[in-house]
Parts: sequence; structure tokens; C-alpha cells
Amino acid sequence: MRAKDAVGRFGERVAARYLDDHGIEVVERNWRCRYGEIDIVARDRAADELVFVEVKTRSGTGYGHPAEAVTRAKLARLRRLAGLWLGAHDARAREVRIDVVAILVPSGGRPEVQHLRAVG
Repeated sequence: MRAKDAVGRFGERVAARYLDDHGIEVVERNWRCRYGEIDIVARDRAADELVFVEVKTRSGTGYGHPAEAVTRAKLARLRRLAGLWLGAHDARAREVRIDVVAILVPSGGRPEVQHLRAVG
């Protein structure tokens, strides 16, 4: 596994734990179809919302903050993937939203997590 892939998988585990600790239940991880992948599908029970989560992890800010990697094109793809996921599952919720969990993993330090809600 490439170092970049390992950082990404680590970030997804950190994000799932963070969401769970904040009352957002992870329903599915790494859902794939021919159009792409959704990192995390979760349910925010307090708001009765289904949450489609894009996780971005970086080990430094040399290429910018991890959240900056979520472009308009990426959000459009996530909206399409969310619709496909909903079509493939019998899930009910009052609302649907897309969140970003940005994780910065400094060398030798604890991961810094930023949760951006309803970004797209």
C-alpha cells in the first residue's frame, strides 16, 4: 500500500470514530459504484438526516488544507453519488446533506479534525 493510501485509510478511521463520538452513526463505509465512491454514509439521528461524508486527509499543508481539495466538481459528483446510493437503499430521513471531514495528521502529533457540515 502506498503511503498516500495508508494516510487516507487512517483518516477514514479517524473520521468514522469522530462522527460516532459526536452522535453521528456510520451506516456504511467506502460505498462504490461505477461512478465513484462515497467515503462514509452516516445518520445524524438528532437532525434525522442522512449524511454523505467526504474525508480528506493530509500529513501537512504544503498543498493546502485538506478541505480545500473538495472542489465544486467533487461536490457535484458527491451529490450524484448520494442520489445513486439513495436509489440503491431503502433509507428514510427527513433531510440529506453532504459533509466534509478534513483531517490533518502532523508528523508525530495527534490528528486535527475539522468537520464541515452541509457543504454542498
